[in-house]
Amino acid sequence: MIHKTVGFKQITVKKNAVKNMKYYSVLLFFCLLLIQSGIKAQENQKLIVKANQVKGAVQSTMWGVFFEDINLGADGGIYAELIKNRSFEFFRPMMGWRVLGKPATEGDFLVINRKETNSGNPRFLRVTLRNNEKGSVGLNNEGFRSMGIKKDLRYDFSVMYRHQGSPVKLHLELINGKNEIIGSNIVTLPATNGEEWKTQASGFTATATEPKASFNIWMEGDGILDMDMISLFPTDTWKNRPGGMRADMIQLLADMKPGFIRFPGGCIVEGFDLSQRYQWKKTIGPVDERPLIINRWNFEFAHRPTPDYFQTFGLGFFEYFQLAEDIGAEPLPILNAGMACQFNSAEVVPLEQIGPYVQDALDLIEFANGDVSTTWGKKRAEMGHPAPFNLKMMGVGNENWGPQYIERLKIFTQAIKAKYPGFRIVNSSGTDPSGDRYDYLNKELRDMNADIIDEHYYRRPEWFLQNANRYDSFPRNASKIFGGEYAAQSDKTVSVNNKNNWQTAIAEAAFMTGLERNADVVVMASYAPLFAHVDGWQWTPDLIWVDNLNAYGTPNYYVQKLFSLNKGTDIVPILADGKSLAGADSLYASAVLDKKTNEVVIKLVNVSVKSMTREINIEGVKKLDTKASLTVLHSDDINEVNSIEAPKAVSPADQSIPLKGKKINVSLEPYSFTVIRVRAL
Repeated sequence: MIHKTVGFKQITVKKNAVKNMKYYSVLLFFCLLLIQSGIKAQENQKLIVKANQVKGAVQSTMWGVFFEDINLGADGGIYAELIKNRSFEFFRPMMGWRVLGKPATEGDFLVINRKETNSGNPRFLRVTLRNNEKGSVGLNNEGFRSMGIKKDLRYDFSVMYRHQGSPVKLHLELINGKNEIIGSNIVTLPATNGEEWKTQASGFTATATEPKASFNIWMEGDGILDMDMISLFPTDTWKNRPGGMRADMIQLLADMKPGFIRFPGGCIVEGFDLSQRYQWKKTIGPVDERPLIINRWNFEFAHRPTPDYFQTFGLGFFEYFQLAEDIGAEPLPILNAGMACQFNSAEVVPLEQIGPYVQDALDLIEFANGDVSTTWGKKRAEMGHPAPFNLKMMGVGNENWGPQYIERLKIFTQAIKAKYPGFRIVNSSGTDPSGDRYDYLNKELRDMNADIIDEHYYRRPEWFLQNANRYDSFPRNASKIFGGEYAAQSDKTVSVNNKNNWQTAIAEAAFMTGLERNADVVVMASYAPLFAHVDGWQWTPDLIWVDNLNAYGTPNYYVQKLFSLNKGTDIVPILADGKSLAGADSLYASAVLDKKTNEVVIKLVNVSVKSMTREINIEGVKKLDTKASLTVLHSDDINEVNSIEAPKAVSPADQSIPLKGKKINVSLEPYSFTVIRVRAL
């Protein structure tokens, strides 16, 4: 992800100026459409699909998703834990917690640090109880922007504890916004022996739905009670896995049937400096032994500070591989190349000390694919997955640039290819799709015969319309392209005013026809970022938005989903006057065959203010079915957005049309994206 620190003065604009900016941006959008149209659109212009002229294969990985822990994407998002700062490891150890009642003595609540004996989980809370009764002293946890609670759903509570003496009772309460109890239980903690930690678990059912709940723990008893890993999970997690992921968010991904999942980022990979980089080995094994680190989006943007943003790694690399397997996607992990974020510290590890970073890459492949007799394959098996995850590719570095990246990348490439010759490596082309950085990296990577070059595009909608033919002239038998991060910016990059409106989505659809038309060059593509919490985002636009109880797809999400569900297997030409459609008459198009279903699949994007009718002739087939299916995504208002209140304001509608022979007559609405599927007989 491209990111630049922006101060308040740089993003504060007077209301009139904002209105003018929006007016001129929309005017520019329409002017571009007129320029691209050139001459008035010809009604009933014929389009030719040459179904017998296969130009190349569409990879199963063509359309995927990119996950990064930004916008409360993991903790507070896809990872379903409801307790914030459950192990007291935040920079402020009691952040998220509030003491209830009044302790009898100063120091009755202490945070103890045992870093010398437990570096992975150093802190715990020590509470001194003095024959306390229920209601006299306790704790409240506010959750991640509060807690979303569902009526009649069971919630699982657990705590690691030590206690000497008679049993202690914990009175558990879910509290709504009016401070009313909407779920409760009593958990008894038997005494432990000496320094031994035990885990006690229980559960209870909520009596009401509440989007802004919190959680109370009242303590009853006497003695010194140590507590750690205080946890509360809903039981309706994805596949009902205890301690798992939020099901509605995962379902939106599964519904897309993505070809891959890129993980864990993004800038998370690099860190502000190397001490904050993502290290996969620290994200596996028992959850209570995974060391927490600050999330680099905690402090990145002055306009969206998030001081409570940390990474617990409850969603670690094992869970990531498992998720990819669950939804049938290829895993695409991205590892640090020995370089921190070049926008921040630009710290690099010396070349003579790069060995451990390279070894991390080799060990990750072994963790994913190795036999259970290998060191890291055994660790995977111990976590419950003896079978390999069948990892085929990996990215080295994220948005890194310059000769310092190339010299480190070469060391990684040599080591990985020596041990795993057929393994594919994704290589960074920097932050932008043009300019000196891009030109340098593009040349160097192609000279290296790089497998896949990762290009990123965060640009205005006009750029996407203008670049639908970007890859038409790229070499066909050289390095392949990964559109690793892209999103049309309705305002400008890193602006809080960016919206996931229909203007951005239809521009992306137009651009994606160019990616699909060149699927022999572009083998993967993914929108970014993926998730955002309505009360905790740092970056916009984003593909899927959530609050504590709901999740919805944006218009951009439905564009991505339609391409993914209709990717086909082989590219075929769709032509007007012998040319590809990349903006002529405000129309963009691509066509593929789906050999699995024996269908021709046509995608048409009309970015014009006018409807148009087209006759599509399909050549190279003996016969077509007597009807075709149409899926249409459109809005008359290019500024329309989806929301929690109206999650499907812009969403696909299905219909069918009759056919005669090999011709399809289709009416394309203004600002529309249409997918046509017809079976060849």
